[in-house]
Amino acid sequence: MAYAQLNSIESSLEDIVSADAIAVGFIKSEDSTYELVGKIEAIAAIEKFFDIDLIDEITFFQPSGKAGEILEIPISQKATKADRIFIIGLGDQSTQSHRLAAANLGRKLRGKNIVVSTLLATDSQDIRAHAISVVLGAYTWTLKSDSKPDQPTFNVVGKSEKVIDDAKIISHSVCRARDLIHTPSNFKNPLWMANQAQKIAKEGKLSIKVLAGKDLAKFGGLRAVGKSSPKPGPRFIQITYSPKVSGKRVPHVVLVGKGITFDTGGVSLKRPYDFMTAMKGDMAGASAVLNVVGVLPQLKPRVKVTALLMCAENALSGTSQRPSDVITHYGGTTVEVLNTDAEGRLVLADGLAYADAKLDPDYLLDIATLTGSATLGLGRQYGAMYTRDSKLAEQLIAAGESSGDRLWHMPLVDDYQDSLESDIADLNHTADKGDYSAGSVTAALFLEKFTGKRKWVHLDVAGSARSENDSGESPKGGNGFGVRLLIDWIMSL
Repeated sequence: MAYAQLNSIESSLEDIVSADAIAVGFIKSEDSTYELVGKIEAIAAIEKFFDIDLIDEITFFQPSGKAGEILEIPISQKATKADRIFIIGLGDQSTQSHRLAAANLGRKLRGKNIVVSTLLATDSQDIRAHAISVVLGAYTWTLKSDSKPDQPTFNVVGKSEKVIDDAKIISHSVCRARDLIHTPSNFKNPLWMANQAQKIAKEGKLSIKVLAGKDLAKFGGLRAVGKSSPKPGPRFIQITYSPKVSGKRVPHVVLVGKGITFDTGGVSLKRPYDFMTAMKGDMAGASAVLNVVGVLPQLKPRVKVTALLMCAENALSGTSQRPSDVITHYGGTTVEVLNTDAEGRLVLADGLAYADAKLDPDYLLDIATLTGSATLGLGRQYGAMYTRDSKLAEQLIAAGESSGDRLWHMPLVDDYQDSLESDIADLNHTADKGDYSAGSVTAALFLEKFTGKRKWVHLDVAGSARSENDSGESPKGGNGFGVRLLIDWIMSL
């Protein structure tokens, strides 16, 4: 799919007016008057050049000034390409307001072959947020036969070339994650995911290992979930970025992503059927970690990062696992399966145990569209984060605020541990022994059993990784949650 493009340009009037359109920001003051904000000197030069008073234009329309409100003002061309000015509300001028304003501009111009000079932001944090969000707002995905690959180009005004280059890398990584999520499951299966990972590894000269068939003998959870589907069967995908740093050990981060390419629920079939329509996106965690590691060769952090994609299709067939089955996970822990629709934690458990045993991570994180309970507790604006390391939690919350992928630190309630007991295995996987009504918490407690003594974080993004509406930065469907967050956090290390 085509993505919106970003460029950094100087503040010269000639460069600005050479675009098809110009975007500037405004706010509504407490006394109900209006004020232009952004690159003020450049805006003044634009007003003089086109002989227009933008405050007069705004006052005529009496807008509310809320973030993302857009007025479109036609201008005389004067031997330039520019024929309109977009005047965009910036609300309280917070970074979040800049994101919403930029996303609405991108949304207004999505699918159009147009070049826009934007002057909304001044400091580097807001410029970065603006640049990323304008691309995300313009994102589209379609298989319509008459679709056109056109997308807008945004020339961000100011001396911020490095900021814009990074914003382009990050925003396109989120878009690529969205592409994988939106791909229908008649195209997308575990082998397809492995092929996508191979392409990304080749682009970035990353090391990659893919296990299938007999090589998955020790991965009891991945095999139990994936055996319900006909060939090609489940895949374990390991892809690694190793920085070129001599004479010093660098931190090693391992990211484990749930990669269920379609989830019927298995024998514990999802019903009614419309619960299944979104299940092509049950691999959003795997898509996120793949696209995080995929851009690191361009961003060059001094951190080693390994992504583990635990890919399977949870189908319904004569070979499906059954409630009451007992499986043996990587490392030997036995688990009694009680609900085959709680398959995500089974594949993640193998990945976490493998990482602990084989990869010696300094930080171990998993990300998954795991439980509806997380959505009940937090809605779709925050991802649920579980960890016992308060310092690490603070770092990730800060990265969430800076990136726009916000997190809420949830408790690991030890009083609920007894719900994981089993009469016939080491654990049951659905907290069946208690009635604590805390499905997201008990799922996290289950996963913790496979992490050894590592610095571990579990991100349950069942709510935040999917938008039910086409609004703001997010299209309806998968939105690539976690990519920006994890990149920002890794870069901070």
